[in-house]
Amino acid sequence: MYITITAQKLGKTYAQSAAEFVEYLEKENQGLEQDGLPAGQAGMEHFFNQYSDKINAESVIKEIDANTAKLKKVEPKFYSITVNPSKYELRKLQNSSEDLKRYTRAIMQDYASSFNREINGKPITVDDIKYFAKIEHQRTFKGTDRQVRENQPFATKILKLKKEIWKIENGELTGNIKQLKSEIAKLEASAPHQQNGKRIVQGMQKEGNQSHIHLIVSRKDASNSVSLSPGSKYKVSDVNMNGKMVKRGFDRDSFFTKAEKTFDSTFGYKRNYAESYQSKKDFIKTPKLYFSVLLGLPASEKAIAFKIIGKSGVPIASLPTNKVQVALKTIRYLKRGVEVAIKSGSIGI
Repeated sequence: MYITITAQKLGKTYAQSAAEFVEYLEKENQGLEQDGLPAGQAGMEHFFNQYSDKINAESVIKEIDANTAKLKKVEPKFYSITVNPSKYELRKLQNSSEDLKRYTRAIMQDYASSFNREINGKPITVDDIKYFAKIEHQRTFKGTDRQVRENQPFATKILKLKKEIWKIENGELTGNIKQLKSEIAKLEASAPHQQNGKRIVQGMQKEGNQSHIHLIVSRKDASNSVSLSPGSKYKVSDVNMNGKMVKRGFDRDSFFTKAEKTFDSTFGYKRNYAESYQSKKDFIKTPKLYFSVLLGLPASEKAIAFKIIGKSGVPIASLPTNKVQVALKTIRYLKRGVEVAIKSGSIGI
């Protein structure tokens, strides 16, 4: 599971309307409409919140944009939360759309309870949170993805050859076009990362189940009177303000922990240490402990852990075989690779 919480920005300033973000989240539905599938038919995904389904985009924009009382231009009007289950977690779902919708509503209760705040003397509940969510089922390869980066040298050579062909066709060069095309075909087939027999490139749609969740969460509570920021600079604490004790802060650590446990309990998922939120904290704070625990797992669990890490590009052959070998030099060498594994199959910190 990889969860991110970000304030929506347009360049150096915060978005003053949710319109552009909502339009972005409608991209899959637009594609379905182009394929001749009318709005509302199976396959289309609609916005939803804690109690309502099939909320249209116009209503989402109107609700979020109107819920910004007393917020300044330099303050975020809403936050984006993305919830990205790993392929292992997605395998536990019976119906991606309905199961993820159920999970969304469960973790938004976790989200609300992670605020160390009160409204009218009562703890924050999910009814105080104004949010809208949408399930998406597609992803495309980005330029930063490992597969695209490692295919880049081949892409560069192919582009050079294509330019040569263009110049030959336009009389700027002389050469054998058939031979150049043959070289291009060899490069296409030799690229290390392929999907369905084609070289993986930026913008290519990823195969398999890519279901994930996007949420738009208003900065203000449902009554439009209290600011609830998950990006609060304040740690969870009780402070004395003008002679009155006031609760403040949002506990991200608590939210991430609860979100993981909620998934496991909801879908009966047995989480391996290598994909747990605790392992990510261990890796960041005490790398030696991380590798020590990893290597101390029972044989079957260790095999799964290495498979999970290996799928993310970590050089498994370089992993030490016993705890004595877990030296700082080895940890530094593997650190970069494990950081990739953290981002690809776990909750973000």
